[in-house]
Amino acid sequence: MSAQSQVAAPSEQVVRQAIHWMMRLRGSGDVDLQKACEHWRGQEVEHELAWQRVQQLDRELGLAMPGAGLVLDNARAGLRRRQALKLLSGAAVGGAAFWLTRDITPWERLTADLATATGERRGLALADGSQLQLNTDSAVDIRFDSRQRLIELRRGEILVSSAIQPTPMRVRTAHAQVEAQAARFVLRQGKAASRLSVLQGSVTLAPSSGLSKQVIEAGQSFDVTHEIIRQVQRPNMEAGAWVEGLIVTRDMRLADFLAEVGRYRHGRLACAEAIANRRLSGVFRLDDTDKLLALLPRTLPVELHYRTRWWVTVEERV
Repeated sequence: MSAQSQVAAPSEQVVRQAIHWMMRLRGSGDVDLQKACEHWRGQEVEHELAWQRVQQLDRELGLAMPGAGLVLDNARAGLRRRQALKLLSGAAVGGAAFWLTRDITPWERLTADLATATGERRGLALADGSQLQLNTDSAVDIRFDSRQRLIELRRGEILVSSAIQPTPMRVRTAHAQVEAQAARFVLRQGKAASRLSVLQGSVTLAPSSGLSKQVIEAGQSFDVTHEIIRQVQRPNMEAGAWVEGLIVTRDMRLADFLAEVGRYRHGRLACAEAIANRRLSGVFRLDDTDKLLALLPRTLPVELHYRTRWWVTVEERV
């Protein structure tokens, strides 16, 4: 188990310290300052965790300032530094629970055989003739040899089109295992459960406990925990539409819809409680989530509030 998984999320105070260290070091070639920062990071595991998360946030927001090799006048450099510090500090204060103290696991992406970043979708032809599609922020390990065809979903969501081979295709999540031959299915791993949606053919689904197994047919969706398999009677979203760059909803709660859109964009996307239960049906393109969000006030009595480009709250129209 990594050190990051053994400690609590960093406190707001430590996050602020990490931000200030990062901004002081930005564009600086001061060796003593770098050593001082390394000393601070080494004092506590919490310090290093905050540092890594601030660095990740900085990369995702695209706030990287010009390197030391570029010459900027002091006024412009100072303004850029203040703007970046203001945004990062705002995230630490107003959105710490979402931004910097959330339970993110970048190591899954870094160590996986195949992974996608936020907003990225990727396809791969496997050695056995099967096809694998990864949705946003997903990671898999692939174990194919003479004895097995195994895909381990470590994070996120995949669509698998399995080819017929003497050995069945197996896909494993934290909660379950799927076995398939000549089937097309979507598998999504959440924190408490995984969801299987079969698009073509049939597959066998078993919880990780191994207490039971069930054959799932095309058109069916099931949620599975470590011990329980439960059918989803009326899914509010079309499984696998993301492969075509779409979200297709059916009477979906607005709060759930925004949580789904949030998977494809950097930053914080929040929904006011007063409108959380409003319903939404439609087809939405994922190639530009800002344009997608701009459609909402045309169909619902809501308005968008941008604190920054990456911090959006959908509220009831006054």
